[in-house]
Amino acid sequence: MPNSQIRIYTQKEQGEQWLRRYRGCLPVFACVLGFTETGLIPGISAAGRTPEDRKYTACADAEFLYYGPEHKAQYPLPPLAAGASPVLISRAVFESLKIPIHLFNAGLPQPPAVPVIDLGGAPAQCLSGGAAMEITTVHHLFEQGLLWGEHLVANIQQGYLIVGECVVGGTTTALAILTGLGIDAAGKVNSSHPVCNHSQKWSLVQAGLEKMKGSRGQGAGGREQDKIFQSQIQNSVDPLKLVAAVGDPMQVVVAGMAIAASHSCGVMLAGGTQMLAVYALMSAIAQAYALSWQPEAVVVGTTRWVAEDPTGATVDLALNLGKNSLTPTVGTPPLLATHLSFADSRYPQLRAYEQGFVKEGMGAGAACIAAHLSQDWQQHQLLAAIEAQLERLSTASH
Repeated sequence: MPNSQIRIYTQKEQGEQWLRRYRGCLPVFACVLGFTETGLIPGISAAGRTPEDRKYTACADAEFLYYGPEHKAQYPLPPLAAGASPVLISRAVFESLKIPIHLFNAGLPQPPAVPVIDLGGAPAQCLSGGAAMEITTVHHLFEQGLLWGEHLVANIQQGYLIVGECVVGGTTTALAILTGLGIDAAGKVNSSHPVCNHSQKWSLVQAGLEKMKGSRGQGAGGREQDKIFQSQIQNSVDPLKLVAAVGDPMQVVVAGMAIAASHSCGVMLAGGTQMLAVYALMSAIAQAYALSWQPEAVVVGTTRWVAEDPTGATVDLALNLGKNSLTPTVGTPPLLATHLSFADSRYPQLRAYEQGFVKEGMGAGAACIAAHLSQDWQQHQLLAAIEAQLERLSTASH
């Protein structure tokens, strides 16, 4: 029987099969770090209190994940308006279960102070300009993703690969990719804010896609205008050109990794909105470039704060992947979530998750699913391990 701590929201049968297949198995974790200048726009993200803080969020999270709370960090975890970085959750699980961690720099403004595999990417410019990255960079990063996906799973006998991310502003680039692929995603994505800033995201996405198409903007209108705008997206969109126009460097790397890894073992895309966008991108790339992959090997794993976010519509969004007219081969992946709760935590920073702050990141939801799957960890064990990380961090900070 699948663990009661894991809930399957879409493609129940396929999700149950995947969980049965990997019960008792340990994963390998790859985390792809990237950056988009979209994340510097005031109010766009709560992953760092100020735009300056948000420049270093990925470096700080990577450092904490790798070294833990006692390490004197070159990039300390950034202050948040409320809550605590989701890397505390990931670190608690990966440290306890001794899960191997591989960190990839797909395009950061500065190198992180940890052992990291540099993929030769570059940070993306703000997506609203419709020219986020050079197409040569996107092709290069996709190739790197394919190579590393194959390499990471070469020695996996029984287990599976978890691929996580850290990109501040990444739910906005995700909205742009989903919309560009013809998927109805407006008003459905998540954010690190307790109430999602849908209109801010949508106006940026409209601006970027309009510039990409070379058409004159019509401005943000009502729902009908949104539908007209989406229907104007060209049917023959090249998914890699779409990423170059309005994406971020993480997306194609993870798409490549997951496509390659799916031939050999299970893959859990660790996240919510961002990984649904990657899944759609994988399907579109495979179709456009005649690449084979194994969709049934891939699931999306997140937290219930994302899956049940009352200011987003994650389940609807996952289902909409299967209702896409532009790339009809995109199906709905199994969407899984840990039922971890912080309602009874003694720490207000963790209880803030129950008010909708932060929600997910750095593979947090997938890490919990891995703990449920491999060690049958229950709520109290996860909470104790996560609180211990926070306690060690506050002790080390004083």
